[in-house]
Amino acid sequence: MSAPPAEPPSRHARPGEPSHEDDRTKRLLKWILSLDNLDEIRGHPQKVIDLIDEFSKDERMMTPQTMIELGCFVGYSAILFGDAVRRNGGKRYLSLELNAEWANIAQQLLDLAGLGDFVHILIGRSDTTLNKLYETGDVKSIELLFIDHYKPAYLTDLKQLEHHGLIVPGSVLAADNVLYPGNPPYLEYVRSTVEQKREAAKKGPTKGYSTEGMRERTVQSFMPEGDMPFLETVGNPNLVYKSELRQPEGHKDAIEVTRCVGVQTE
Repeated sequence: MSAPPAEPPSRHARPGEPSHEDDRTKRLLKWILSLDNLDEIRGHPQKVIDLIDEFSKDERMMTPQTMIELGCFVGYSAILFGDAVRRNGGKRYLSLELNAEWANIAQQLLDLAGLGDFVHILIGRSDTTLNKLYETGDVKSIELLFIDHYKPAYLTDLKQLEHHGLIVPGSVLAADNVLYPGNPPYLEYVRSTVEQKREAAKKGPTKGYSTEGMRERTVQSFMPEGDMPFLETVGNPNLVYKSELRQPEGHKDAIEVTRCVGVQTE
């Protein structure tokens, strides 16, 4: 049982064109469904994961080595996702949390779950911590980012990551609470075309946090009044995003899953 040979990497696809990554995912599915022991695989999640890992050795599919989350609270998502990342070959999970008391509680629960050495909680503002990770070279690109912290900072933190070149084709962003309490500025940005973002960038960076459409309680939580982002930037409007809303049936909230699929230079 062996995976098909890898093809040389191709150029980034233009918006609307199939990418090399799309081709690989189709070949992955075709290969798995063609296996003689498919009945033994069916109903066993770990066996499917093992096959994806085997395929990835030759095909160089992206399997996140580092997952980062913005907003740890008491560690629920860090335990859930951290366990999944570790089981599937990841190297570390970075959780950024502003509140030191919450971080302490989360650390104890992570230790209890046996993830204390795998999940690293970094206490402080997300923007300054992200900047430090960039400046030290500790993080060279974003593989998988879970966003669930101060709602007005969703967009400013994303633009800071873009500005530093940490968002690259293949980067995946998962933003929680985009419908409730809601985050219109973030959704508008990741769903905009390159042309729309370039036009908006002509006005320069937004001063402070963009809070349009957000509840007052959301805006005032966690951050002191008058607080400003660490870095004011328009980001990189040339990045091409493919974004999709994931809303479980019966839930009023949803997660926006966004993938960087290329860079538009024309």
